[in-house]
Amino acid sequence: MRLINDGYCVFEDILTRPFLSRLCDVVARLQQSDSSGPSAAHRAQGEMRSAMADPLFADLISWSPALDRLSSMGFQNPTYTDGYIISKPPKSPQLFWHYDWFAWQDPGAYDAAPQQVFLMYYLTDTSVTNGCLRVIPGSHQHHNVLHEHIGNPHSGMLSRAEDLDQLAFSMRPDEVDVPVRAGDLVIGDSRLLHAAHANKSSEWRTVITLWFQPNYASLSDRVKAQMVQKIQTIPTDWPIEATTLVKALHPTYKGNAKPYVRDLYRKNPATN
Repeated sequence: MRLINDGYCVFEDILTRPFLSRLCDVVARLQQSDSSGPSAAHRAQGEMRSAMADPLFADLISWSPALDRLSSMGFQNPTYTDGYIISKPPKSPQLFWHYDWFAWQDPGAYDAAPQQVFLMYYLTDTSVTNGCLRVIPGSHQHHNVLHEHIGNPHSGMLSRAEDLDQLAFSMRPDEVDVPVRAGDLVIGDSRLLHAAHANKSSEWRTVITLWFQPNYASLSDRVKAQMVQKIQTIPTDWPIEATTLVKALHPTYKGNAKPYVRDLYRKNPATN
């Protein structure tokens, strides 16, 4: 399975054209309603909004064709915690190399199967020119020299893109570009080292990133506690149908385990 071996996989034409058009309309409206513009604090990422910004995203979170793809890989009861609409402005710098896993001290941190995955939906066709995804295959399970140099992969300095000469912004000999068409689905392991090219085009490039736990029942209690802690609050004015769709996918945890504090990458002790 490519997700297990490489840390990511792509499924084509997951979104219907009508639904993709509706998502584009909602994102455009959200951008127009926000007069503040891109924040300097997230210059590398671009504009970031919660997936709770509009009830339409409930349909995306619960999109059956995507859940069916997870099921086809053996993940039949996934849970969902949070999501983000990330819009990269025209003429903006590359996104830094980073991973999105947080519990490296957990015994399951180096398991073959992912504890958490991102589901990425790009709303436009992507290429090297407008900032397509970049990944380092296998870096979700194997130590990479880049791990030794990126430090805190979500630091404010990286988000502000203050120094593009840092290795976190570098081109890597083992990286792979992942250009996709609008409506495709990219699924990736949260441990995977990934980044994005600069958006050198004159158009915005938007991706909707949703975080799922493909086999929540198998996670340790401390990871479950952390997952539940990061669930995004559903707005009280959402229609009951949208609220029900999202709540049905939320994980639950009733134990007393202490959530992990976000930790930085550490090399698998079993390989030392």
